[in-house]
Amino acid sequence: MTLLIVTLPREFPGAATLCEGLLSEDERSVSRAFESPAALLPAPAGAQIVAVVPVGRLSWHRITLPRGALKAGLFQEGGMARLRAVLDGLLEERVLDETSQLHFAIEPQPAANEAVWVAACDRDWLHAWLAALVQAGRPVVRIVPELAPPLGDASGGMSLHVTGMADQARLIVTGPDGVSLLPLSVASAALIAWPEDSPVLAEPGAAALAEHFFNRPATLQTAPERWLAATQSGWDLAQFDLRYTRGTRTRKHLSATLSSLFRAPRWRAARWAALALVAVNLVGLQAWSWKEQSALAAQRAGLRNLLTATFPDIRVVVDPPLQMARGLADLQRRNGAASGADMETMLVNFKASAPGMPAPSAIDFSAGELRLKGLDSSPPAIAAMTAALQPQGYRVRPETDGLLMKEERFR
Repeated sequence: MTLLIVTLPREFPGAATLCEGLLSEDERSVSRAFESPAALLPAPAGAQIVAVVPVGRLSWHRITLPRGALKAGLFQEGGMARLRAVLDGLLEERVLDETSQLHFAIEPQPAANEAVWVAACDRDWLHAWLAALVQAGRPVVRIVPELAPPLGDASGGMSLHVTGMADQARLIVTGPDGVSLLPLSVASAALIAWPEDSPVLAEPGAAALAEHFFNRPATLQTAPERWLAATQSGWDLAQFDLRYTRGTRTRKHLSATLSSLFRAPRWRAARWAALALVAVNLVGLQAWSWKEQSALAAQRAGLRNLLTATFPDIRVVVDPPLQMARGLADLQRRNGAASGADMETMLVNFKASAPGMPAPSAIDFSAGELRLKGLDSSPPAIAAMTAALQPQGYRVRPETDGLLMKEERFR
């Protein structure tokens, strides 16, 4: 899936304000870096747009929420205002601005009854940039911090970054105390006292200075690579008044997933495997269909041969079972044997199926149909007789003044 990552400038948006960012075709490498006004940002079809909030625009606060504050209901639409009020009360003494002027976001998957990280930034600034990107036709689907402290009590997420050029190099440290931004100097390097076995990440313009101050080789990481790495975290600052509805998130997630499945290079093997599986199944279904059609044709040919061999007088075969049944009935009549379509046989079967029913007031037999008048034609009685006569090949139907009984195969 293609990512369009836009790093929000520290100042408020303007027509000539330049935005830095990058394009990534596979979410793992930088395809192209750019710097342009919001209106001229790239707009690849199907790209997912992610906004990166720079380090200097965020403050970090470690707080412990009241018991039960993180229950599932608070993260639904109806509980967001309550949770926001809790954060306002806890952070009121820790921030310089009024809490109403700040946007808050809680760490991903916070643990109940444990300290959590809360990111804070200027609400008007963030809303202004999101609105500017929407106006430019680049609506943001996710907001991530450029760098974030390690979650929980883990120290494995600590990192040291040296950014900028040699004459204006800065230090960014992420650790248990949050994210610190300092100018690179002898004093700041001594203050940090970075462990000797920990790596130092540096932009190319400040790599030599970083190696000099920390006396170790620096790992090169460009700013676009750092922004791309930020999208791999679980953070999403779009919370509270910026929180997407569940339906919108689901649609965007499905759209992004489908786009990735159909376009991302890493899914190419899976796409070919799926196409091969569909092709194999289609061939198998076609072969099975041919086999079943051949078996059905053989059965029909066998019935026709049996009919013409048993009754040579039948020249035209239309419905072999029905023609055979009629031929057998004619043969029984010619030989004086009772058939299932004779009145005597039908009366015997009817009496056996309804032994408690009184005798009919009138009997009418014509062309294999037996009408019995003056009988009970209530639904329960009809259902009982139908269940008893159907296995013998008869059907019973109620009429105005009685019942109609006929052999099913002669219908």
